[in-house]
Amino acid sequence: MDVQNDFCEGGSVPVAGGARIATAIADLVDQSAGGDYQFIVATRDHHIDPGSHFSSNPDFKDSFPVHCVAGGEGGEFHPNFAPTVADGKVHAVFFKGAHSASKSGFEGADADGTSLADWLRARGVRDVDVVGIATDHCVRATALDAAAAGFSTRVRLDYSVGVAPETIASTLDDFRQAGIEMSGETPAPS
Repeated sequence: MDVQNDFCEGGSVPVAGGARIATAIADLVDQSAGGDYQFIVATRDHHIDPGSHFSSNPDFKDSFPVHCVAGGEGGEFHPNFAPTVADGKVHAVFFKGAHSASKSGFEGADADGTSLADWLRARGVRDVDVVGIATDHCVRATALDAAAAGFSTRVRLDYSVGVAPETIASTLDDFRQAGIEMSGETPAPS
């Protein structure tokens, strides 16, 4: 989920520990390619004109500073993760938020316009693991949408990093209520 420059240290909406998680996710993909996971996908915030999602006075819930602009460096995959995508270990990339405030990967589409849910169903996928940045934003939205779409969903907390202890705690409660399995422990924001 959104392992992009703007969500890591030095980006416009940095999450402490983002670069560390980018490396951990790349290692997980390298270890799992052709093994634990039949398919690996990635998502990218890909904003063209997301309206009120960009704000000079953001509330950091619905509005944020300018980030992950399509074609900009901030929207590119973090250098610790990008080689994994370039090596073909990621089977598809889903772009979200071109003209909206999109947090869930299930709101995105691949380069052919296929939604994530349709892509997964076409391949017979029933179980989904979600990892990434940030546990209490995009990981949360994607996991909840996966469960709502009927996928057996697990969030691997040890491969995700969140923004704030309070919102991480409420997110974990939301996961429990939705029947989402969790494994590992979420790293505390650094």
